[in-house]
Amino acid sequence: MNLFEKQYHEVIELIGFEDYNQAIKRIIDFTLDTENIDFYKKTNSFLNWNDSNDDKIEIKQRLSELASELHQYLTKKEIKPHQTIISLNELGKRYNSNFALGPINLDIKSGEIIGLVGENGNGKTTLLRSICGELHPSSGSIKYHFEYDDLFDLRTKLVYIPQRTETWRGSMYENLEFAASCYGYTPEENNLVVDLIITRLGLRKFRNYNWNGLSSGYKMRFELARMLLRKPKILLIDEPLANLDILAQQTILDDFRNIANSAFRPIAIVLSSQQLYEVEKTSNQVVFLKQGSQRNLKSEESQEQHFIVEFETNESLSTINDKLAKLQLLSLEQNGGTLIATFPINVTINDFMKVVIEENITINYLRNITHSTRRFFIK
Repeated sequence: MNLFEKQYHEVIELIGFEDYNQAIKRIIDFTLDTENIDFYKKTNSFLNWNDSNDDKIEIKQRLSELASELHQYLTKKEIKPHQTIISLNELGKRYNSNFALGPINLDIKSGEIIGLVGENGNGKTTLLRSICGELHPSSGSIKYHFEYDDLFDLRTKLVYIPQRTETWRGSMYENLEFAASCYGYTPEENNLVVDLIITRLGLRKFRNYNWNGLSSGYKMRFELARMLLRKPKILLIDEPLANLDILAQQTILDDFRNIANSAFRPIAIVLSSQQLYEVEKTSNQVVFLKQGSQRNLKSEESQEQHFIVEFETNESLSTINDKLAKLQLLSLEQNGGTLIATFPINVTINDFMKVVIEENITINYLRNITHSTRRFFIK
């Protein structure tokens, strides 16, 4: 089963379980994949009808019919394989004697999400701005594996969304109409595509809002909508999860995953964030930066493997140390209010939980960080 067939069956499953909000998002993705104005009209017609109807049986029927038509059309299109689009080789950027980024070695592939994690001031924004061409490297190289005419054309394909975006005037919808006209959409396509994208990103009911009427989270979604109109090769996003509640974080990360992994229009997404666990669940690979230097979890795991668990308990450090001794505890550290226990690699989470139960240890929080970059945050 190819990628598109898998995605199509996921949509059919969503419709079957009456998860219409998620199904509609994916239907819009398929519609944009067609690059066909007739399907733009069909899907927008359904969205307009759906605004004023809540008959679940009819919604299911119409969604199923639209999904089937899109499937029939898209099965004839060529699926684009995920390919390396940017290579960083020994990339370095030095500002002054106090801080330097690099060397960074990284291949960025279409259809994948790369998470940049690390404490503030360790080079995440510098790396993003270097990739998009805002900063010129002091050493090393950046190779772009796609054609572009000039620097302007390159910057069009490398979209950078900073954490703090510039103020804009007028309504959100008018700004997106203008952006679409600037990036080659015909007058007939313009509103159809804008309507699809704002619905895809949860902005439909905010179409007439201005800058002051939108929360910071929706301003970021507006920027994402505007940038997607450019059909970029890569999205570089600085702290997109900042100021979002946990539900909104999960929603936007799910949107990123589906947008990146299009079978016909795959793009790469590189995002920085302090939300380590959420980013790790979504990303294909995670880059950890410490004082500007790159650390690679996989290479370090191959050199020295341990089972590591992070947990919280009300019991004392000495008591926990004694109770976990039977598991060949190698070290027990206190870190930011949590305990980090390290064991030989042959110990499993099931072994740990068995001792917790046998020794009646009260656990308030637990996470296996053996394969997490959380290990690098341990003081």
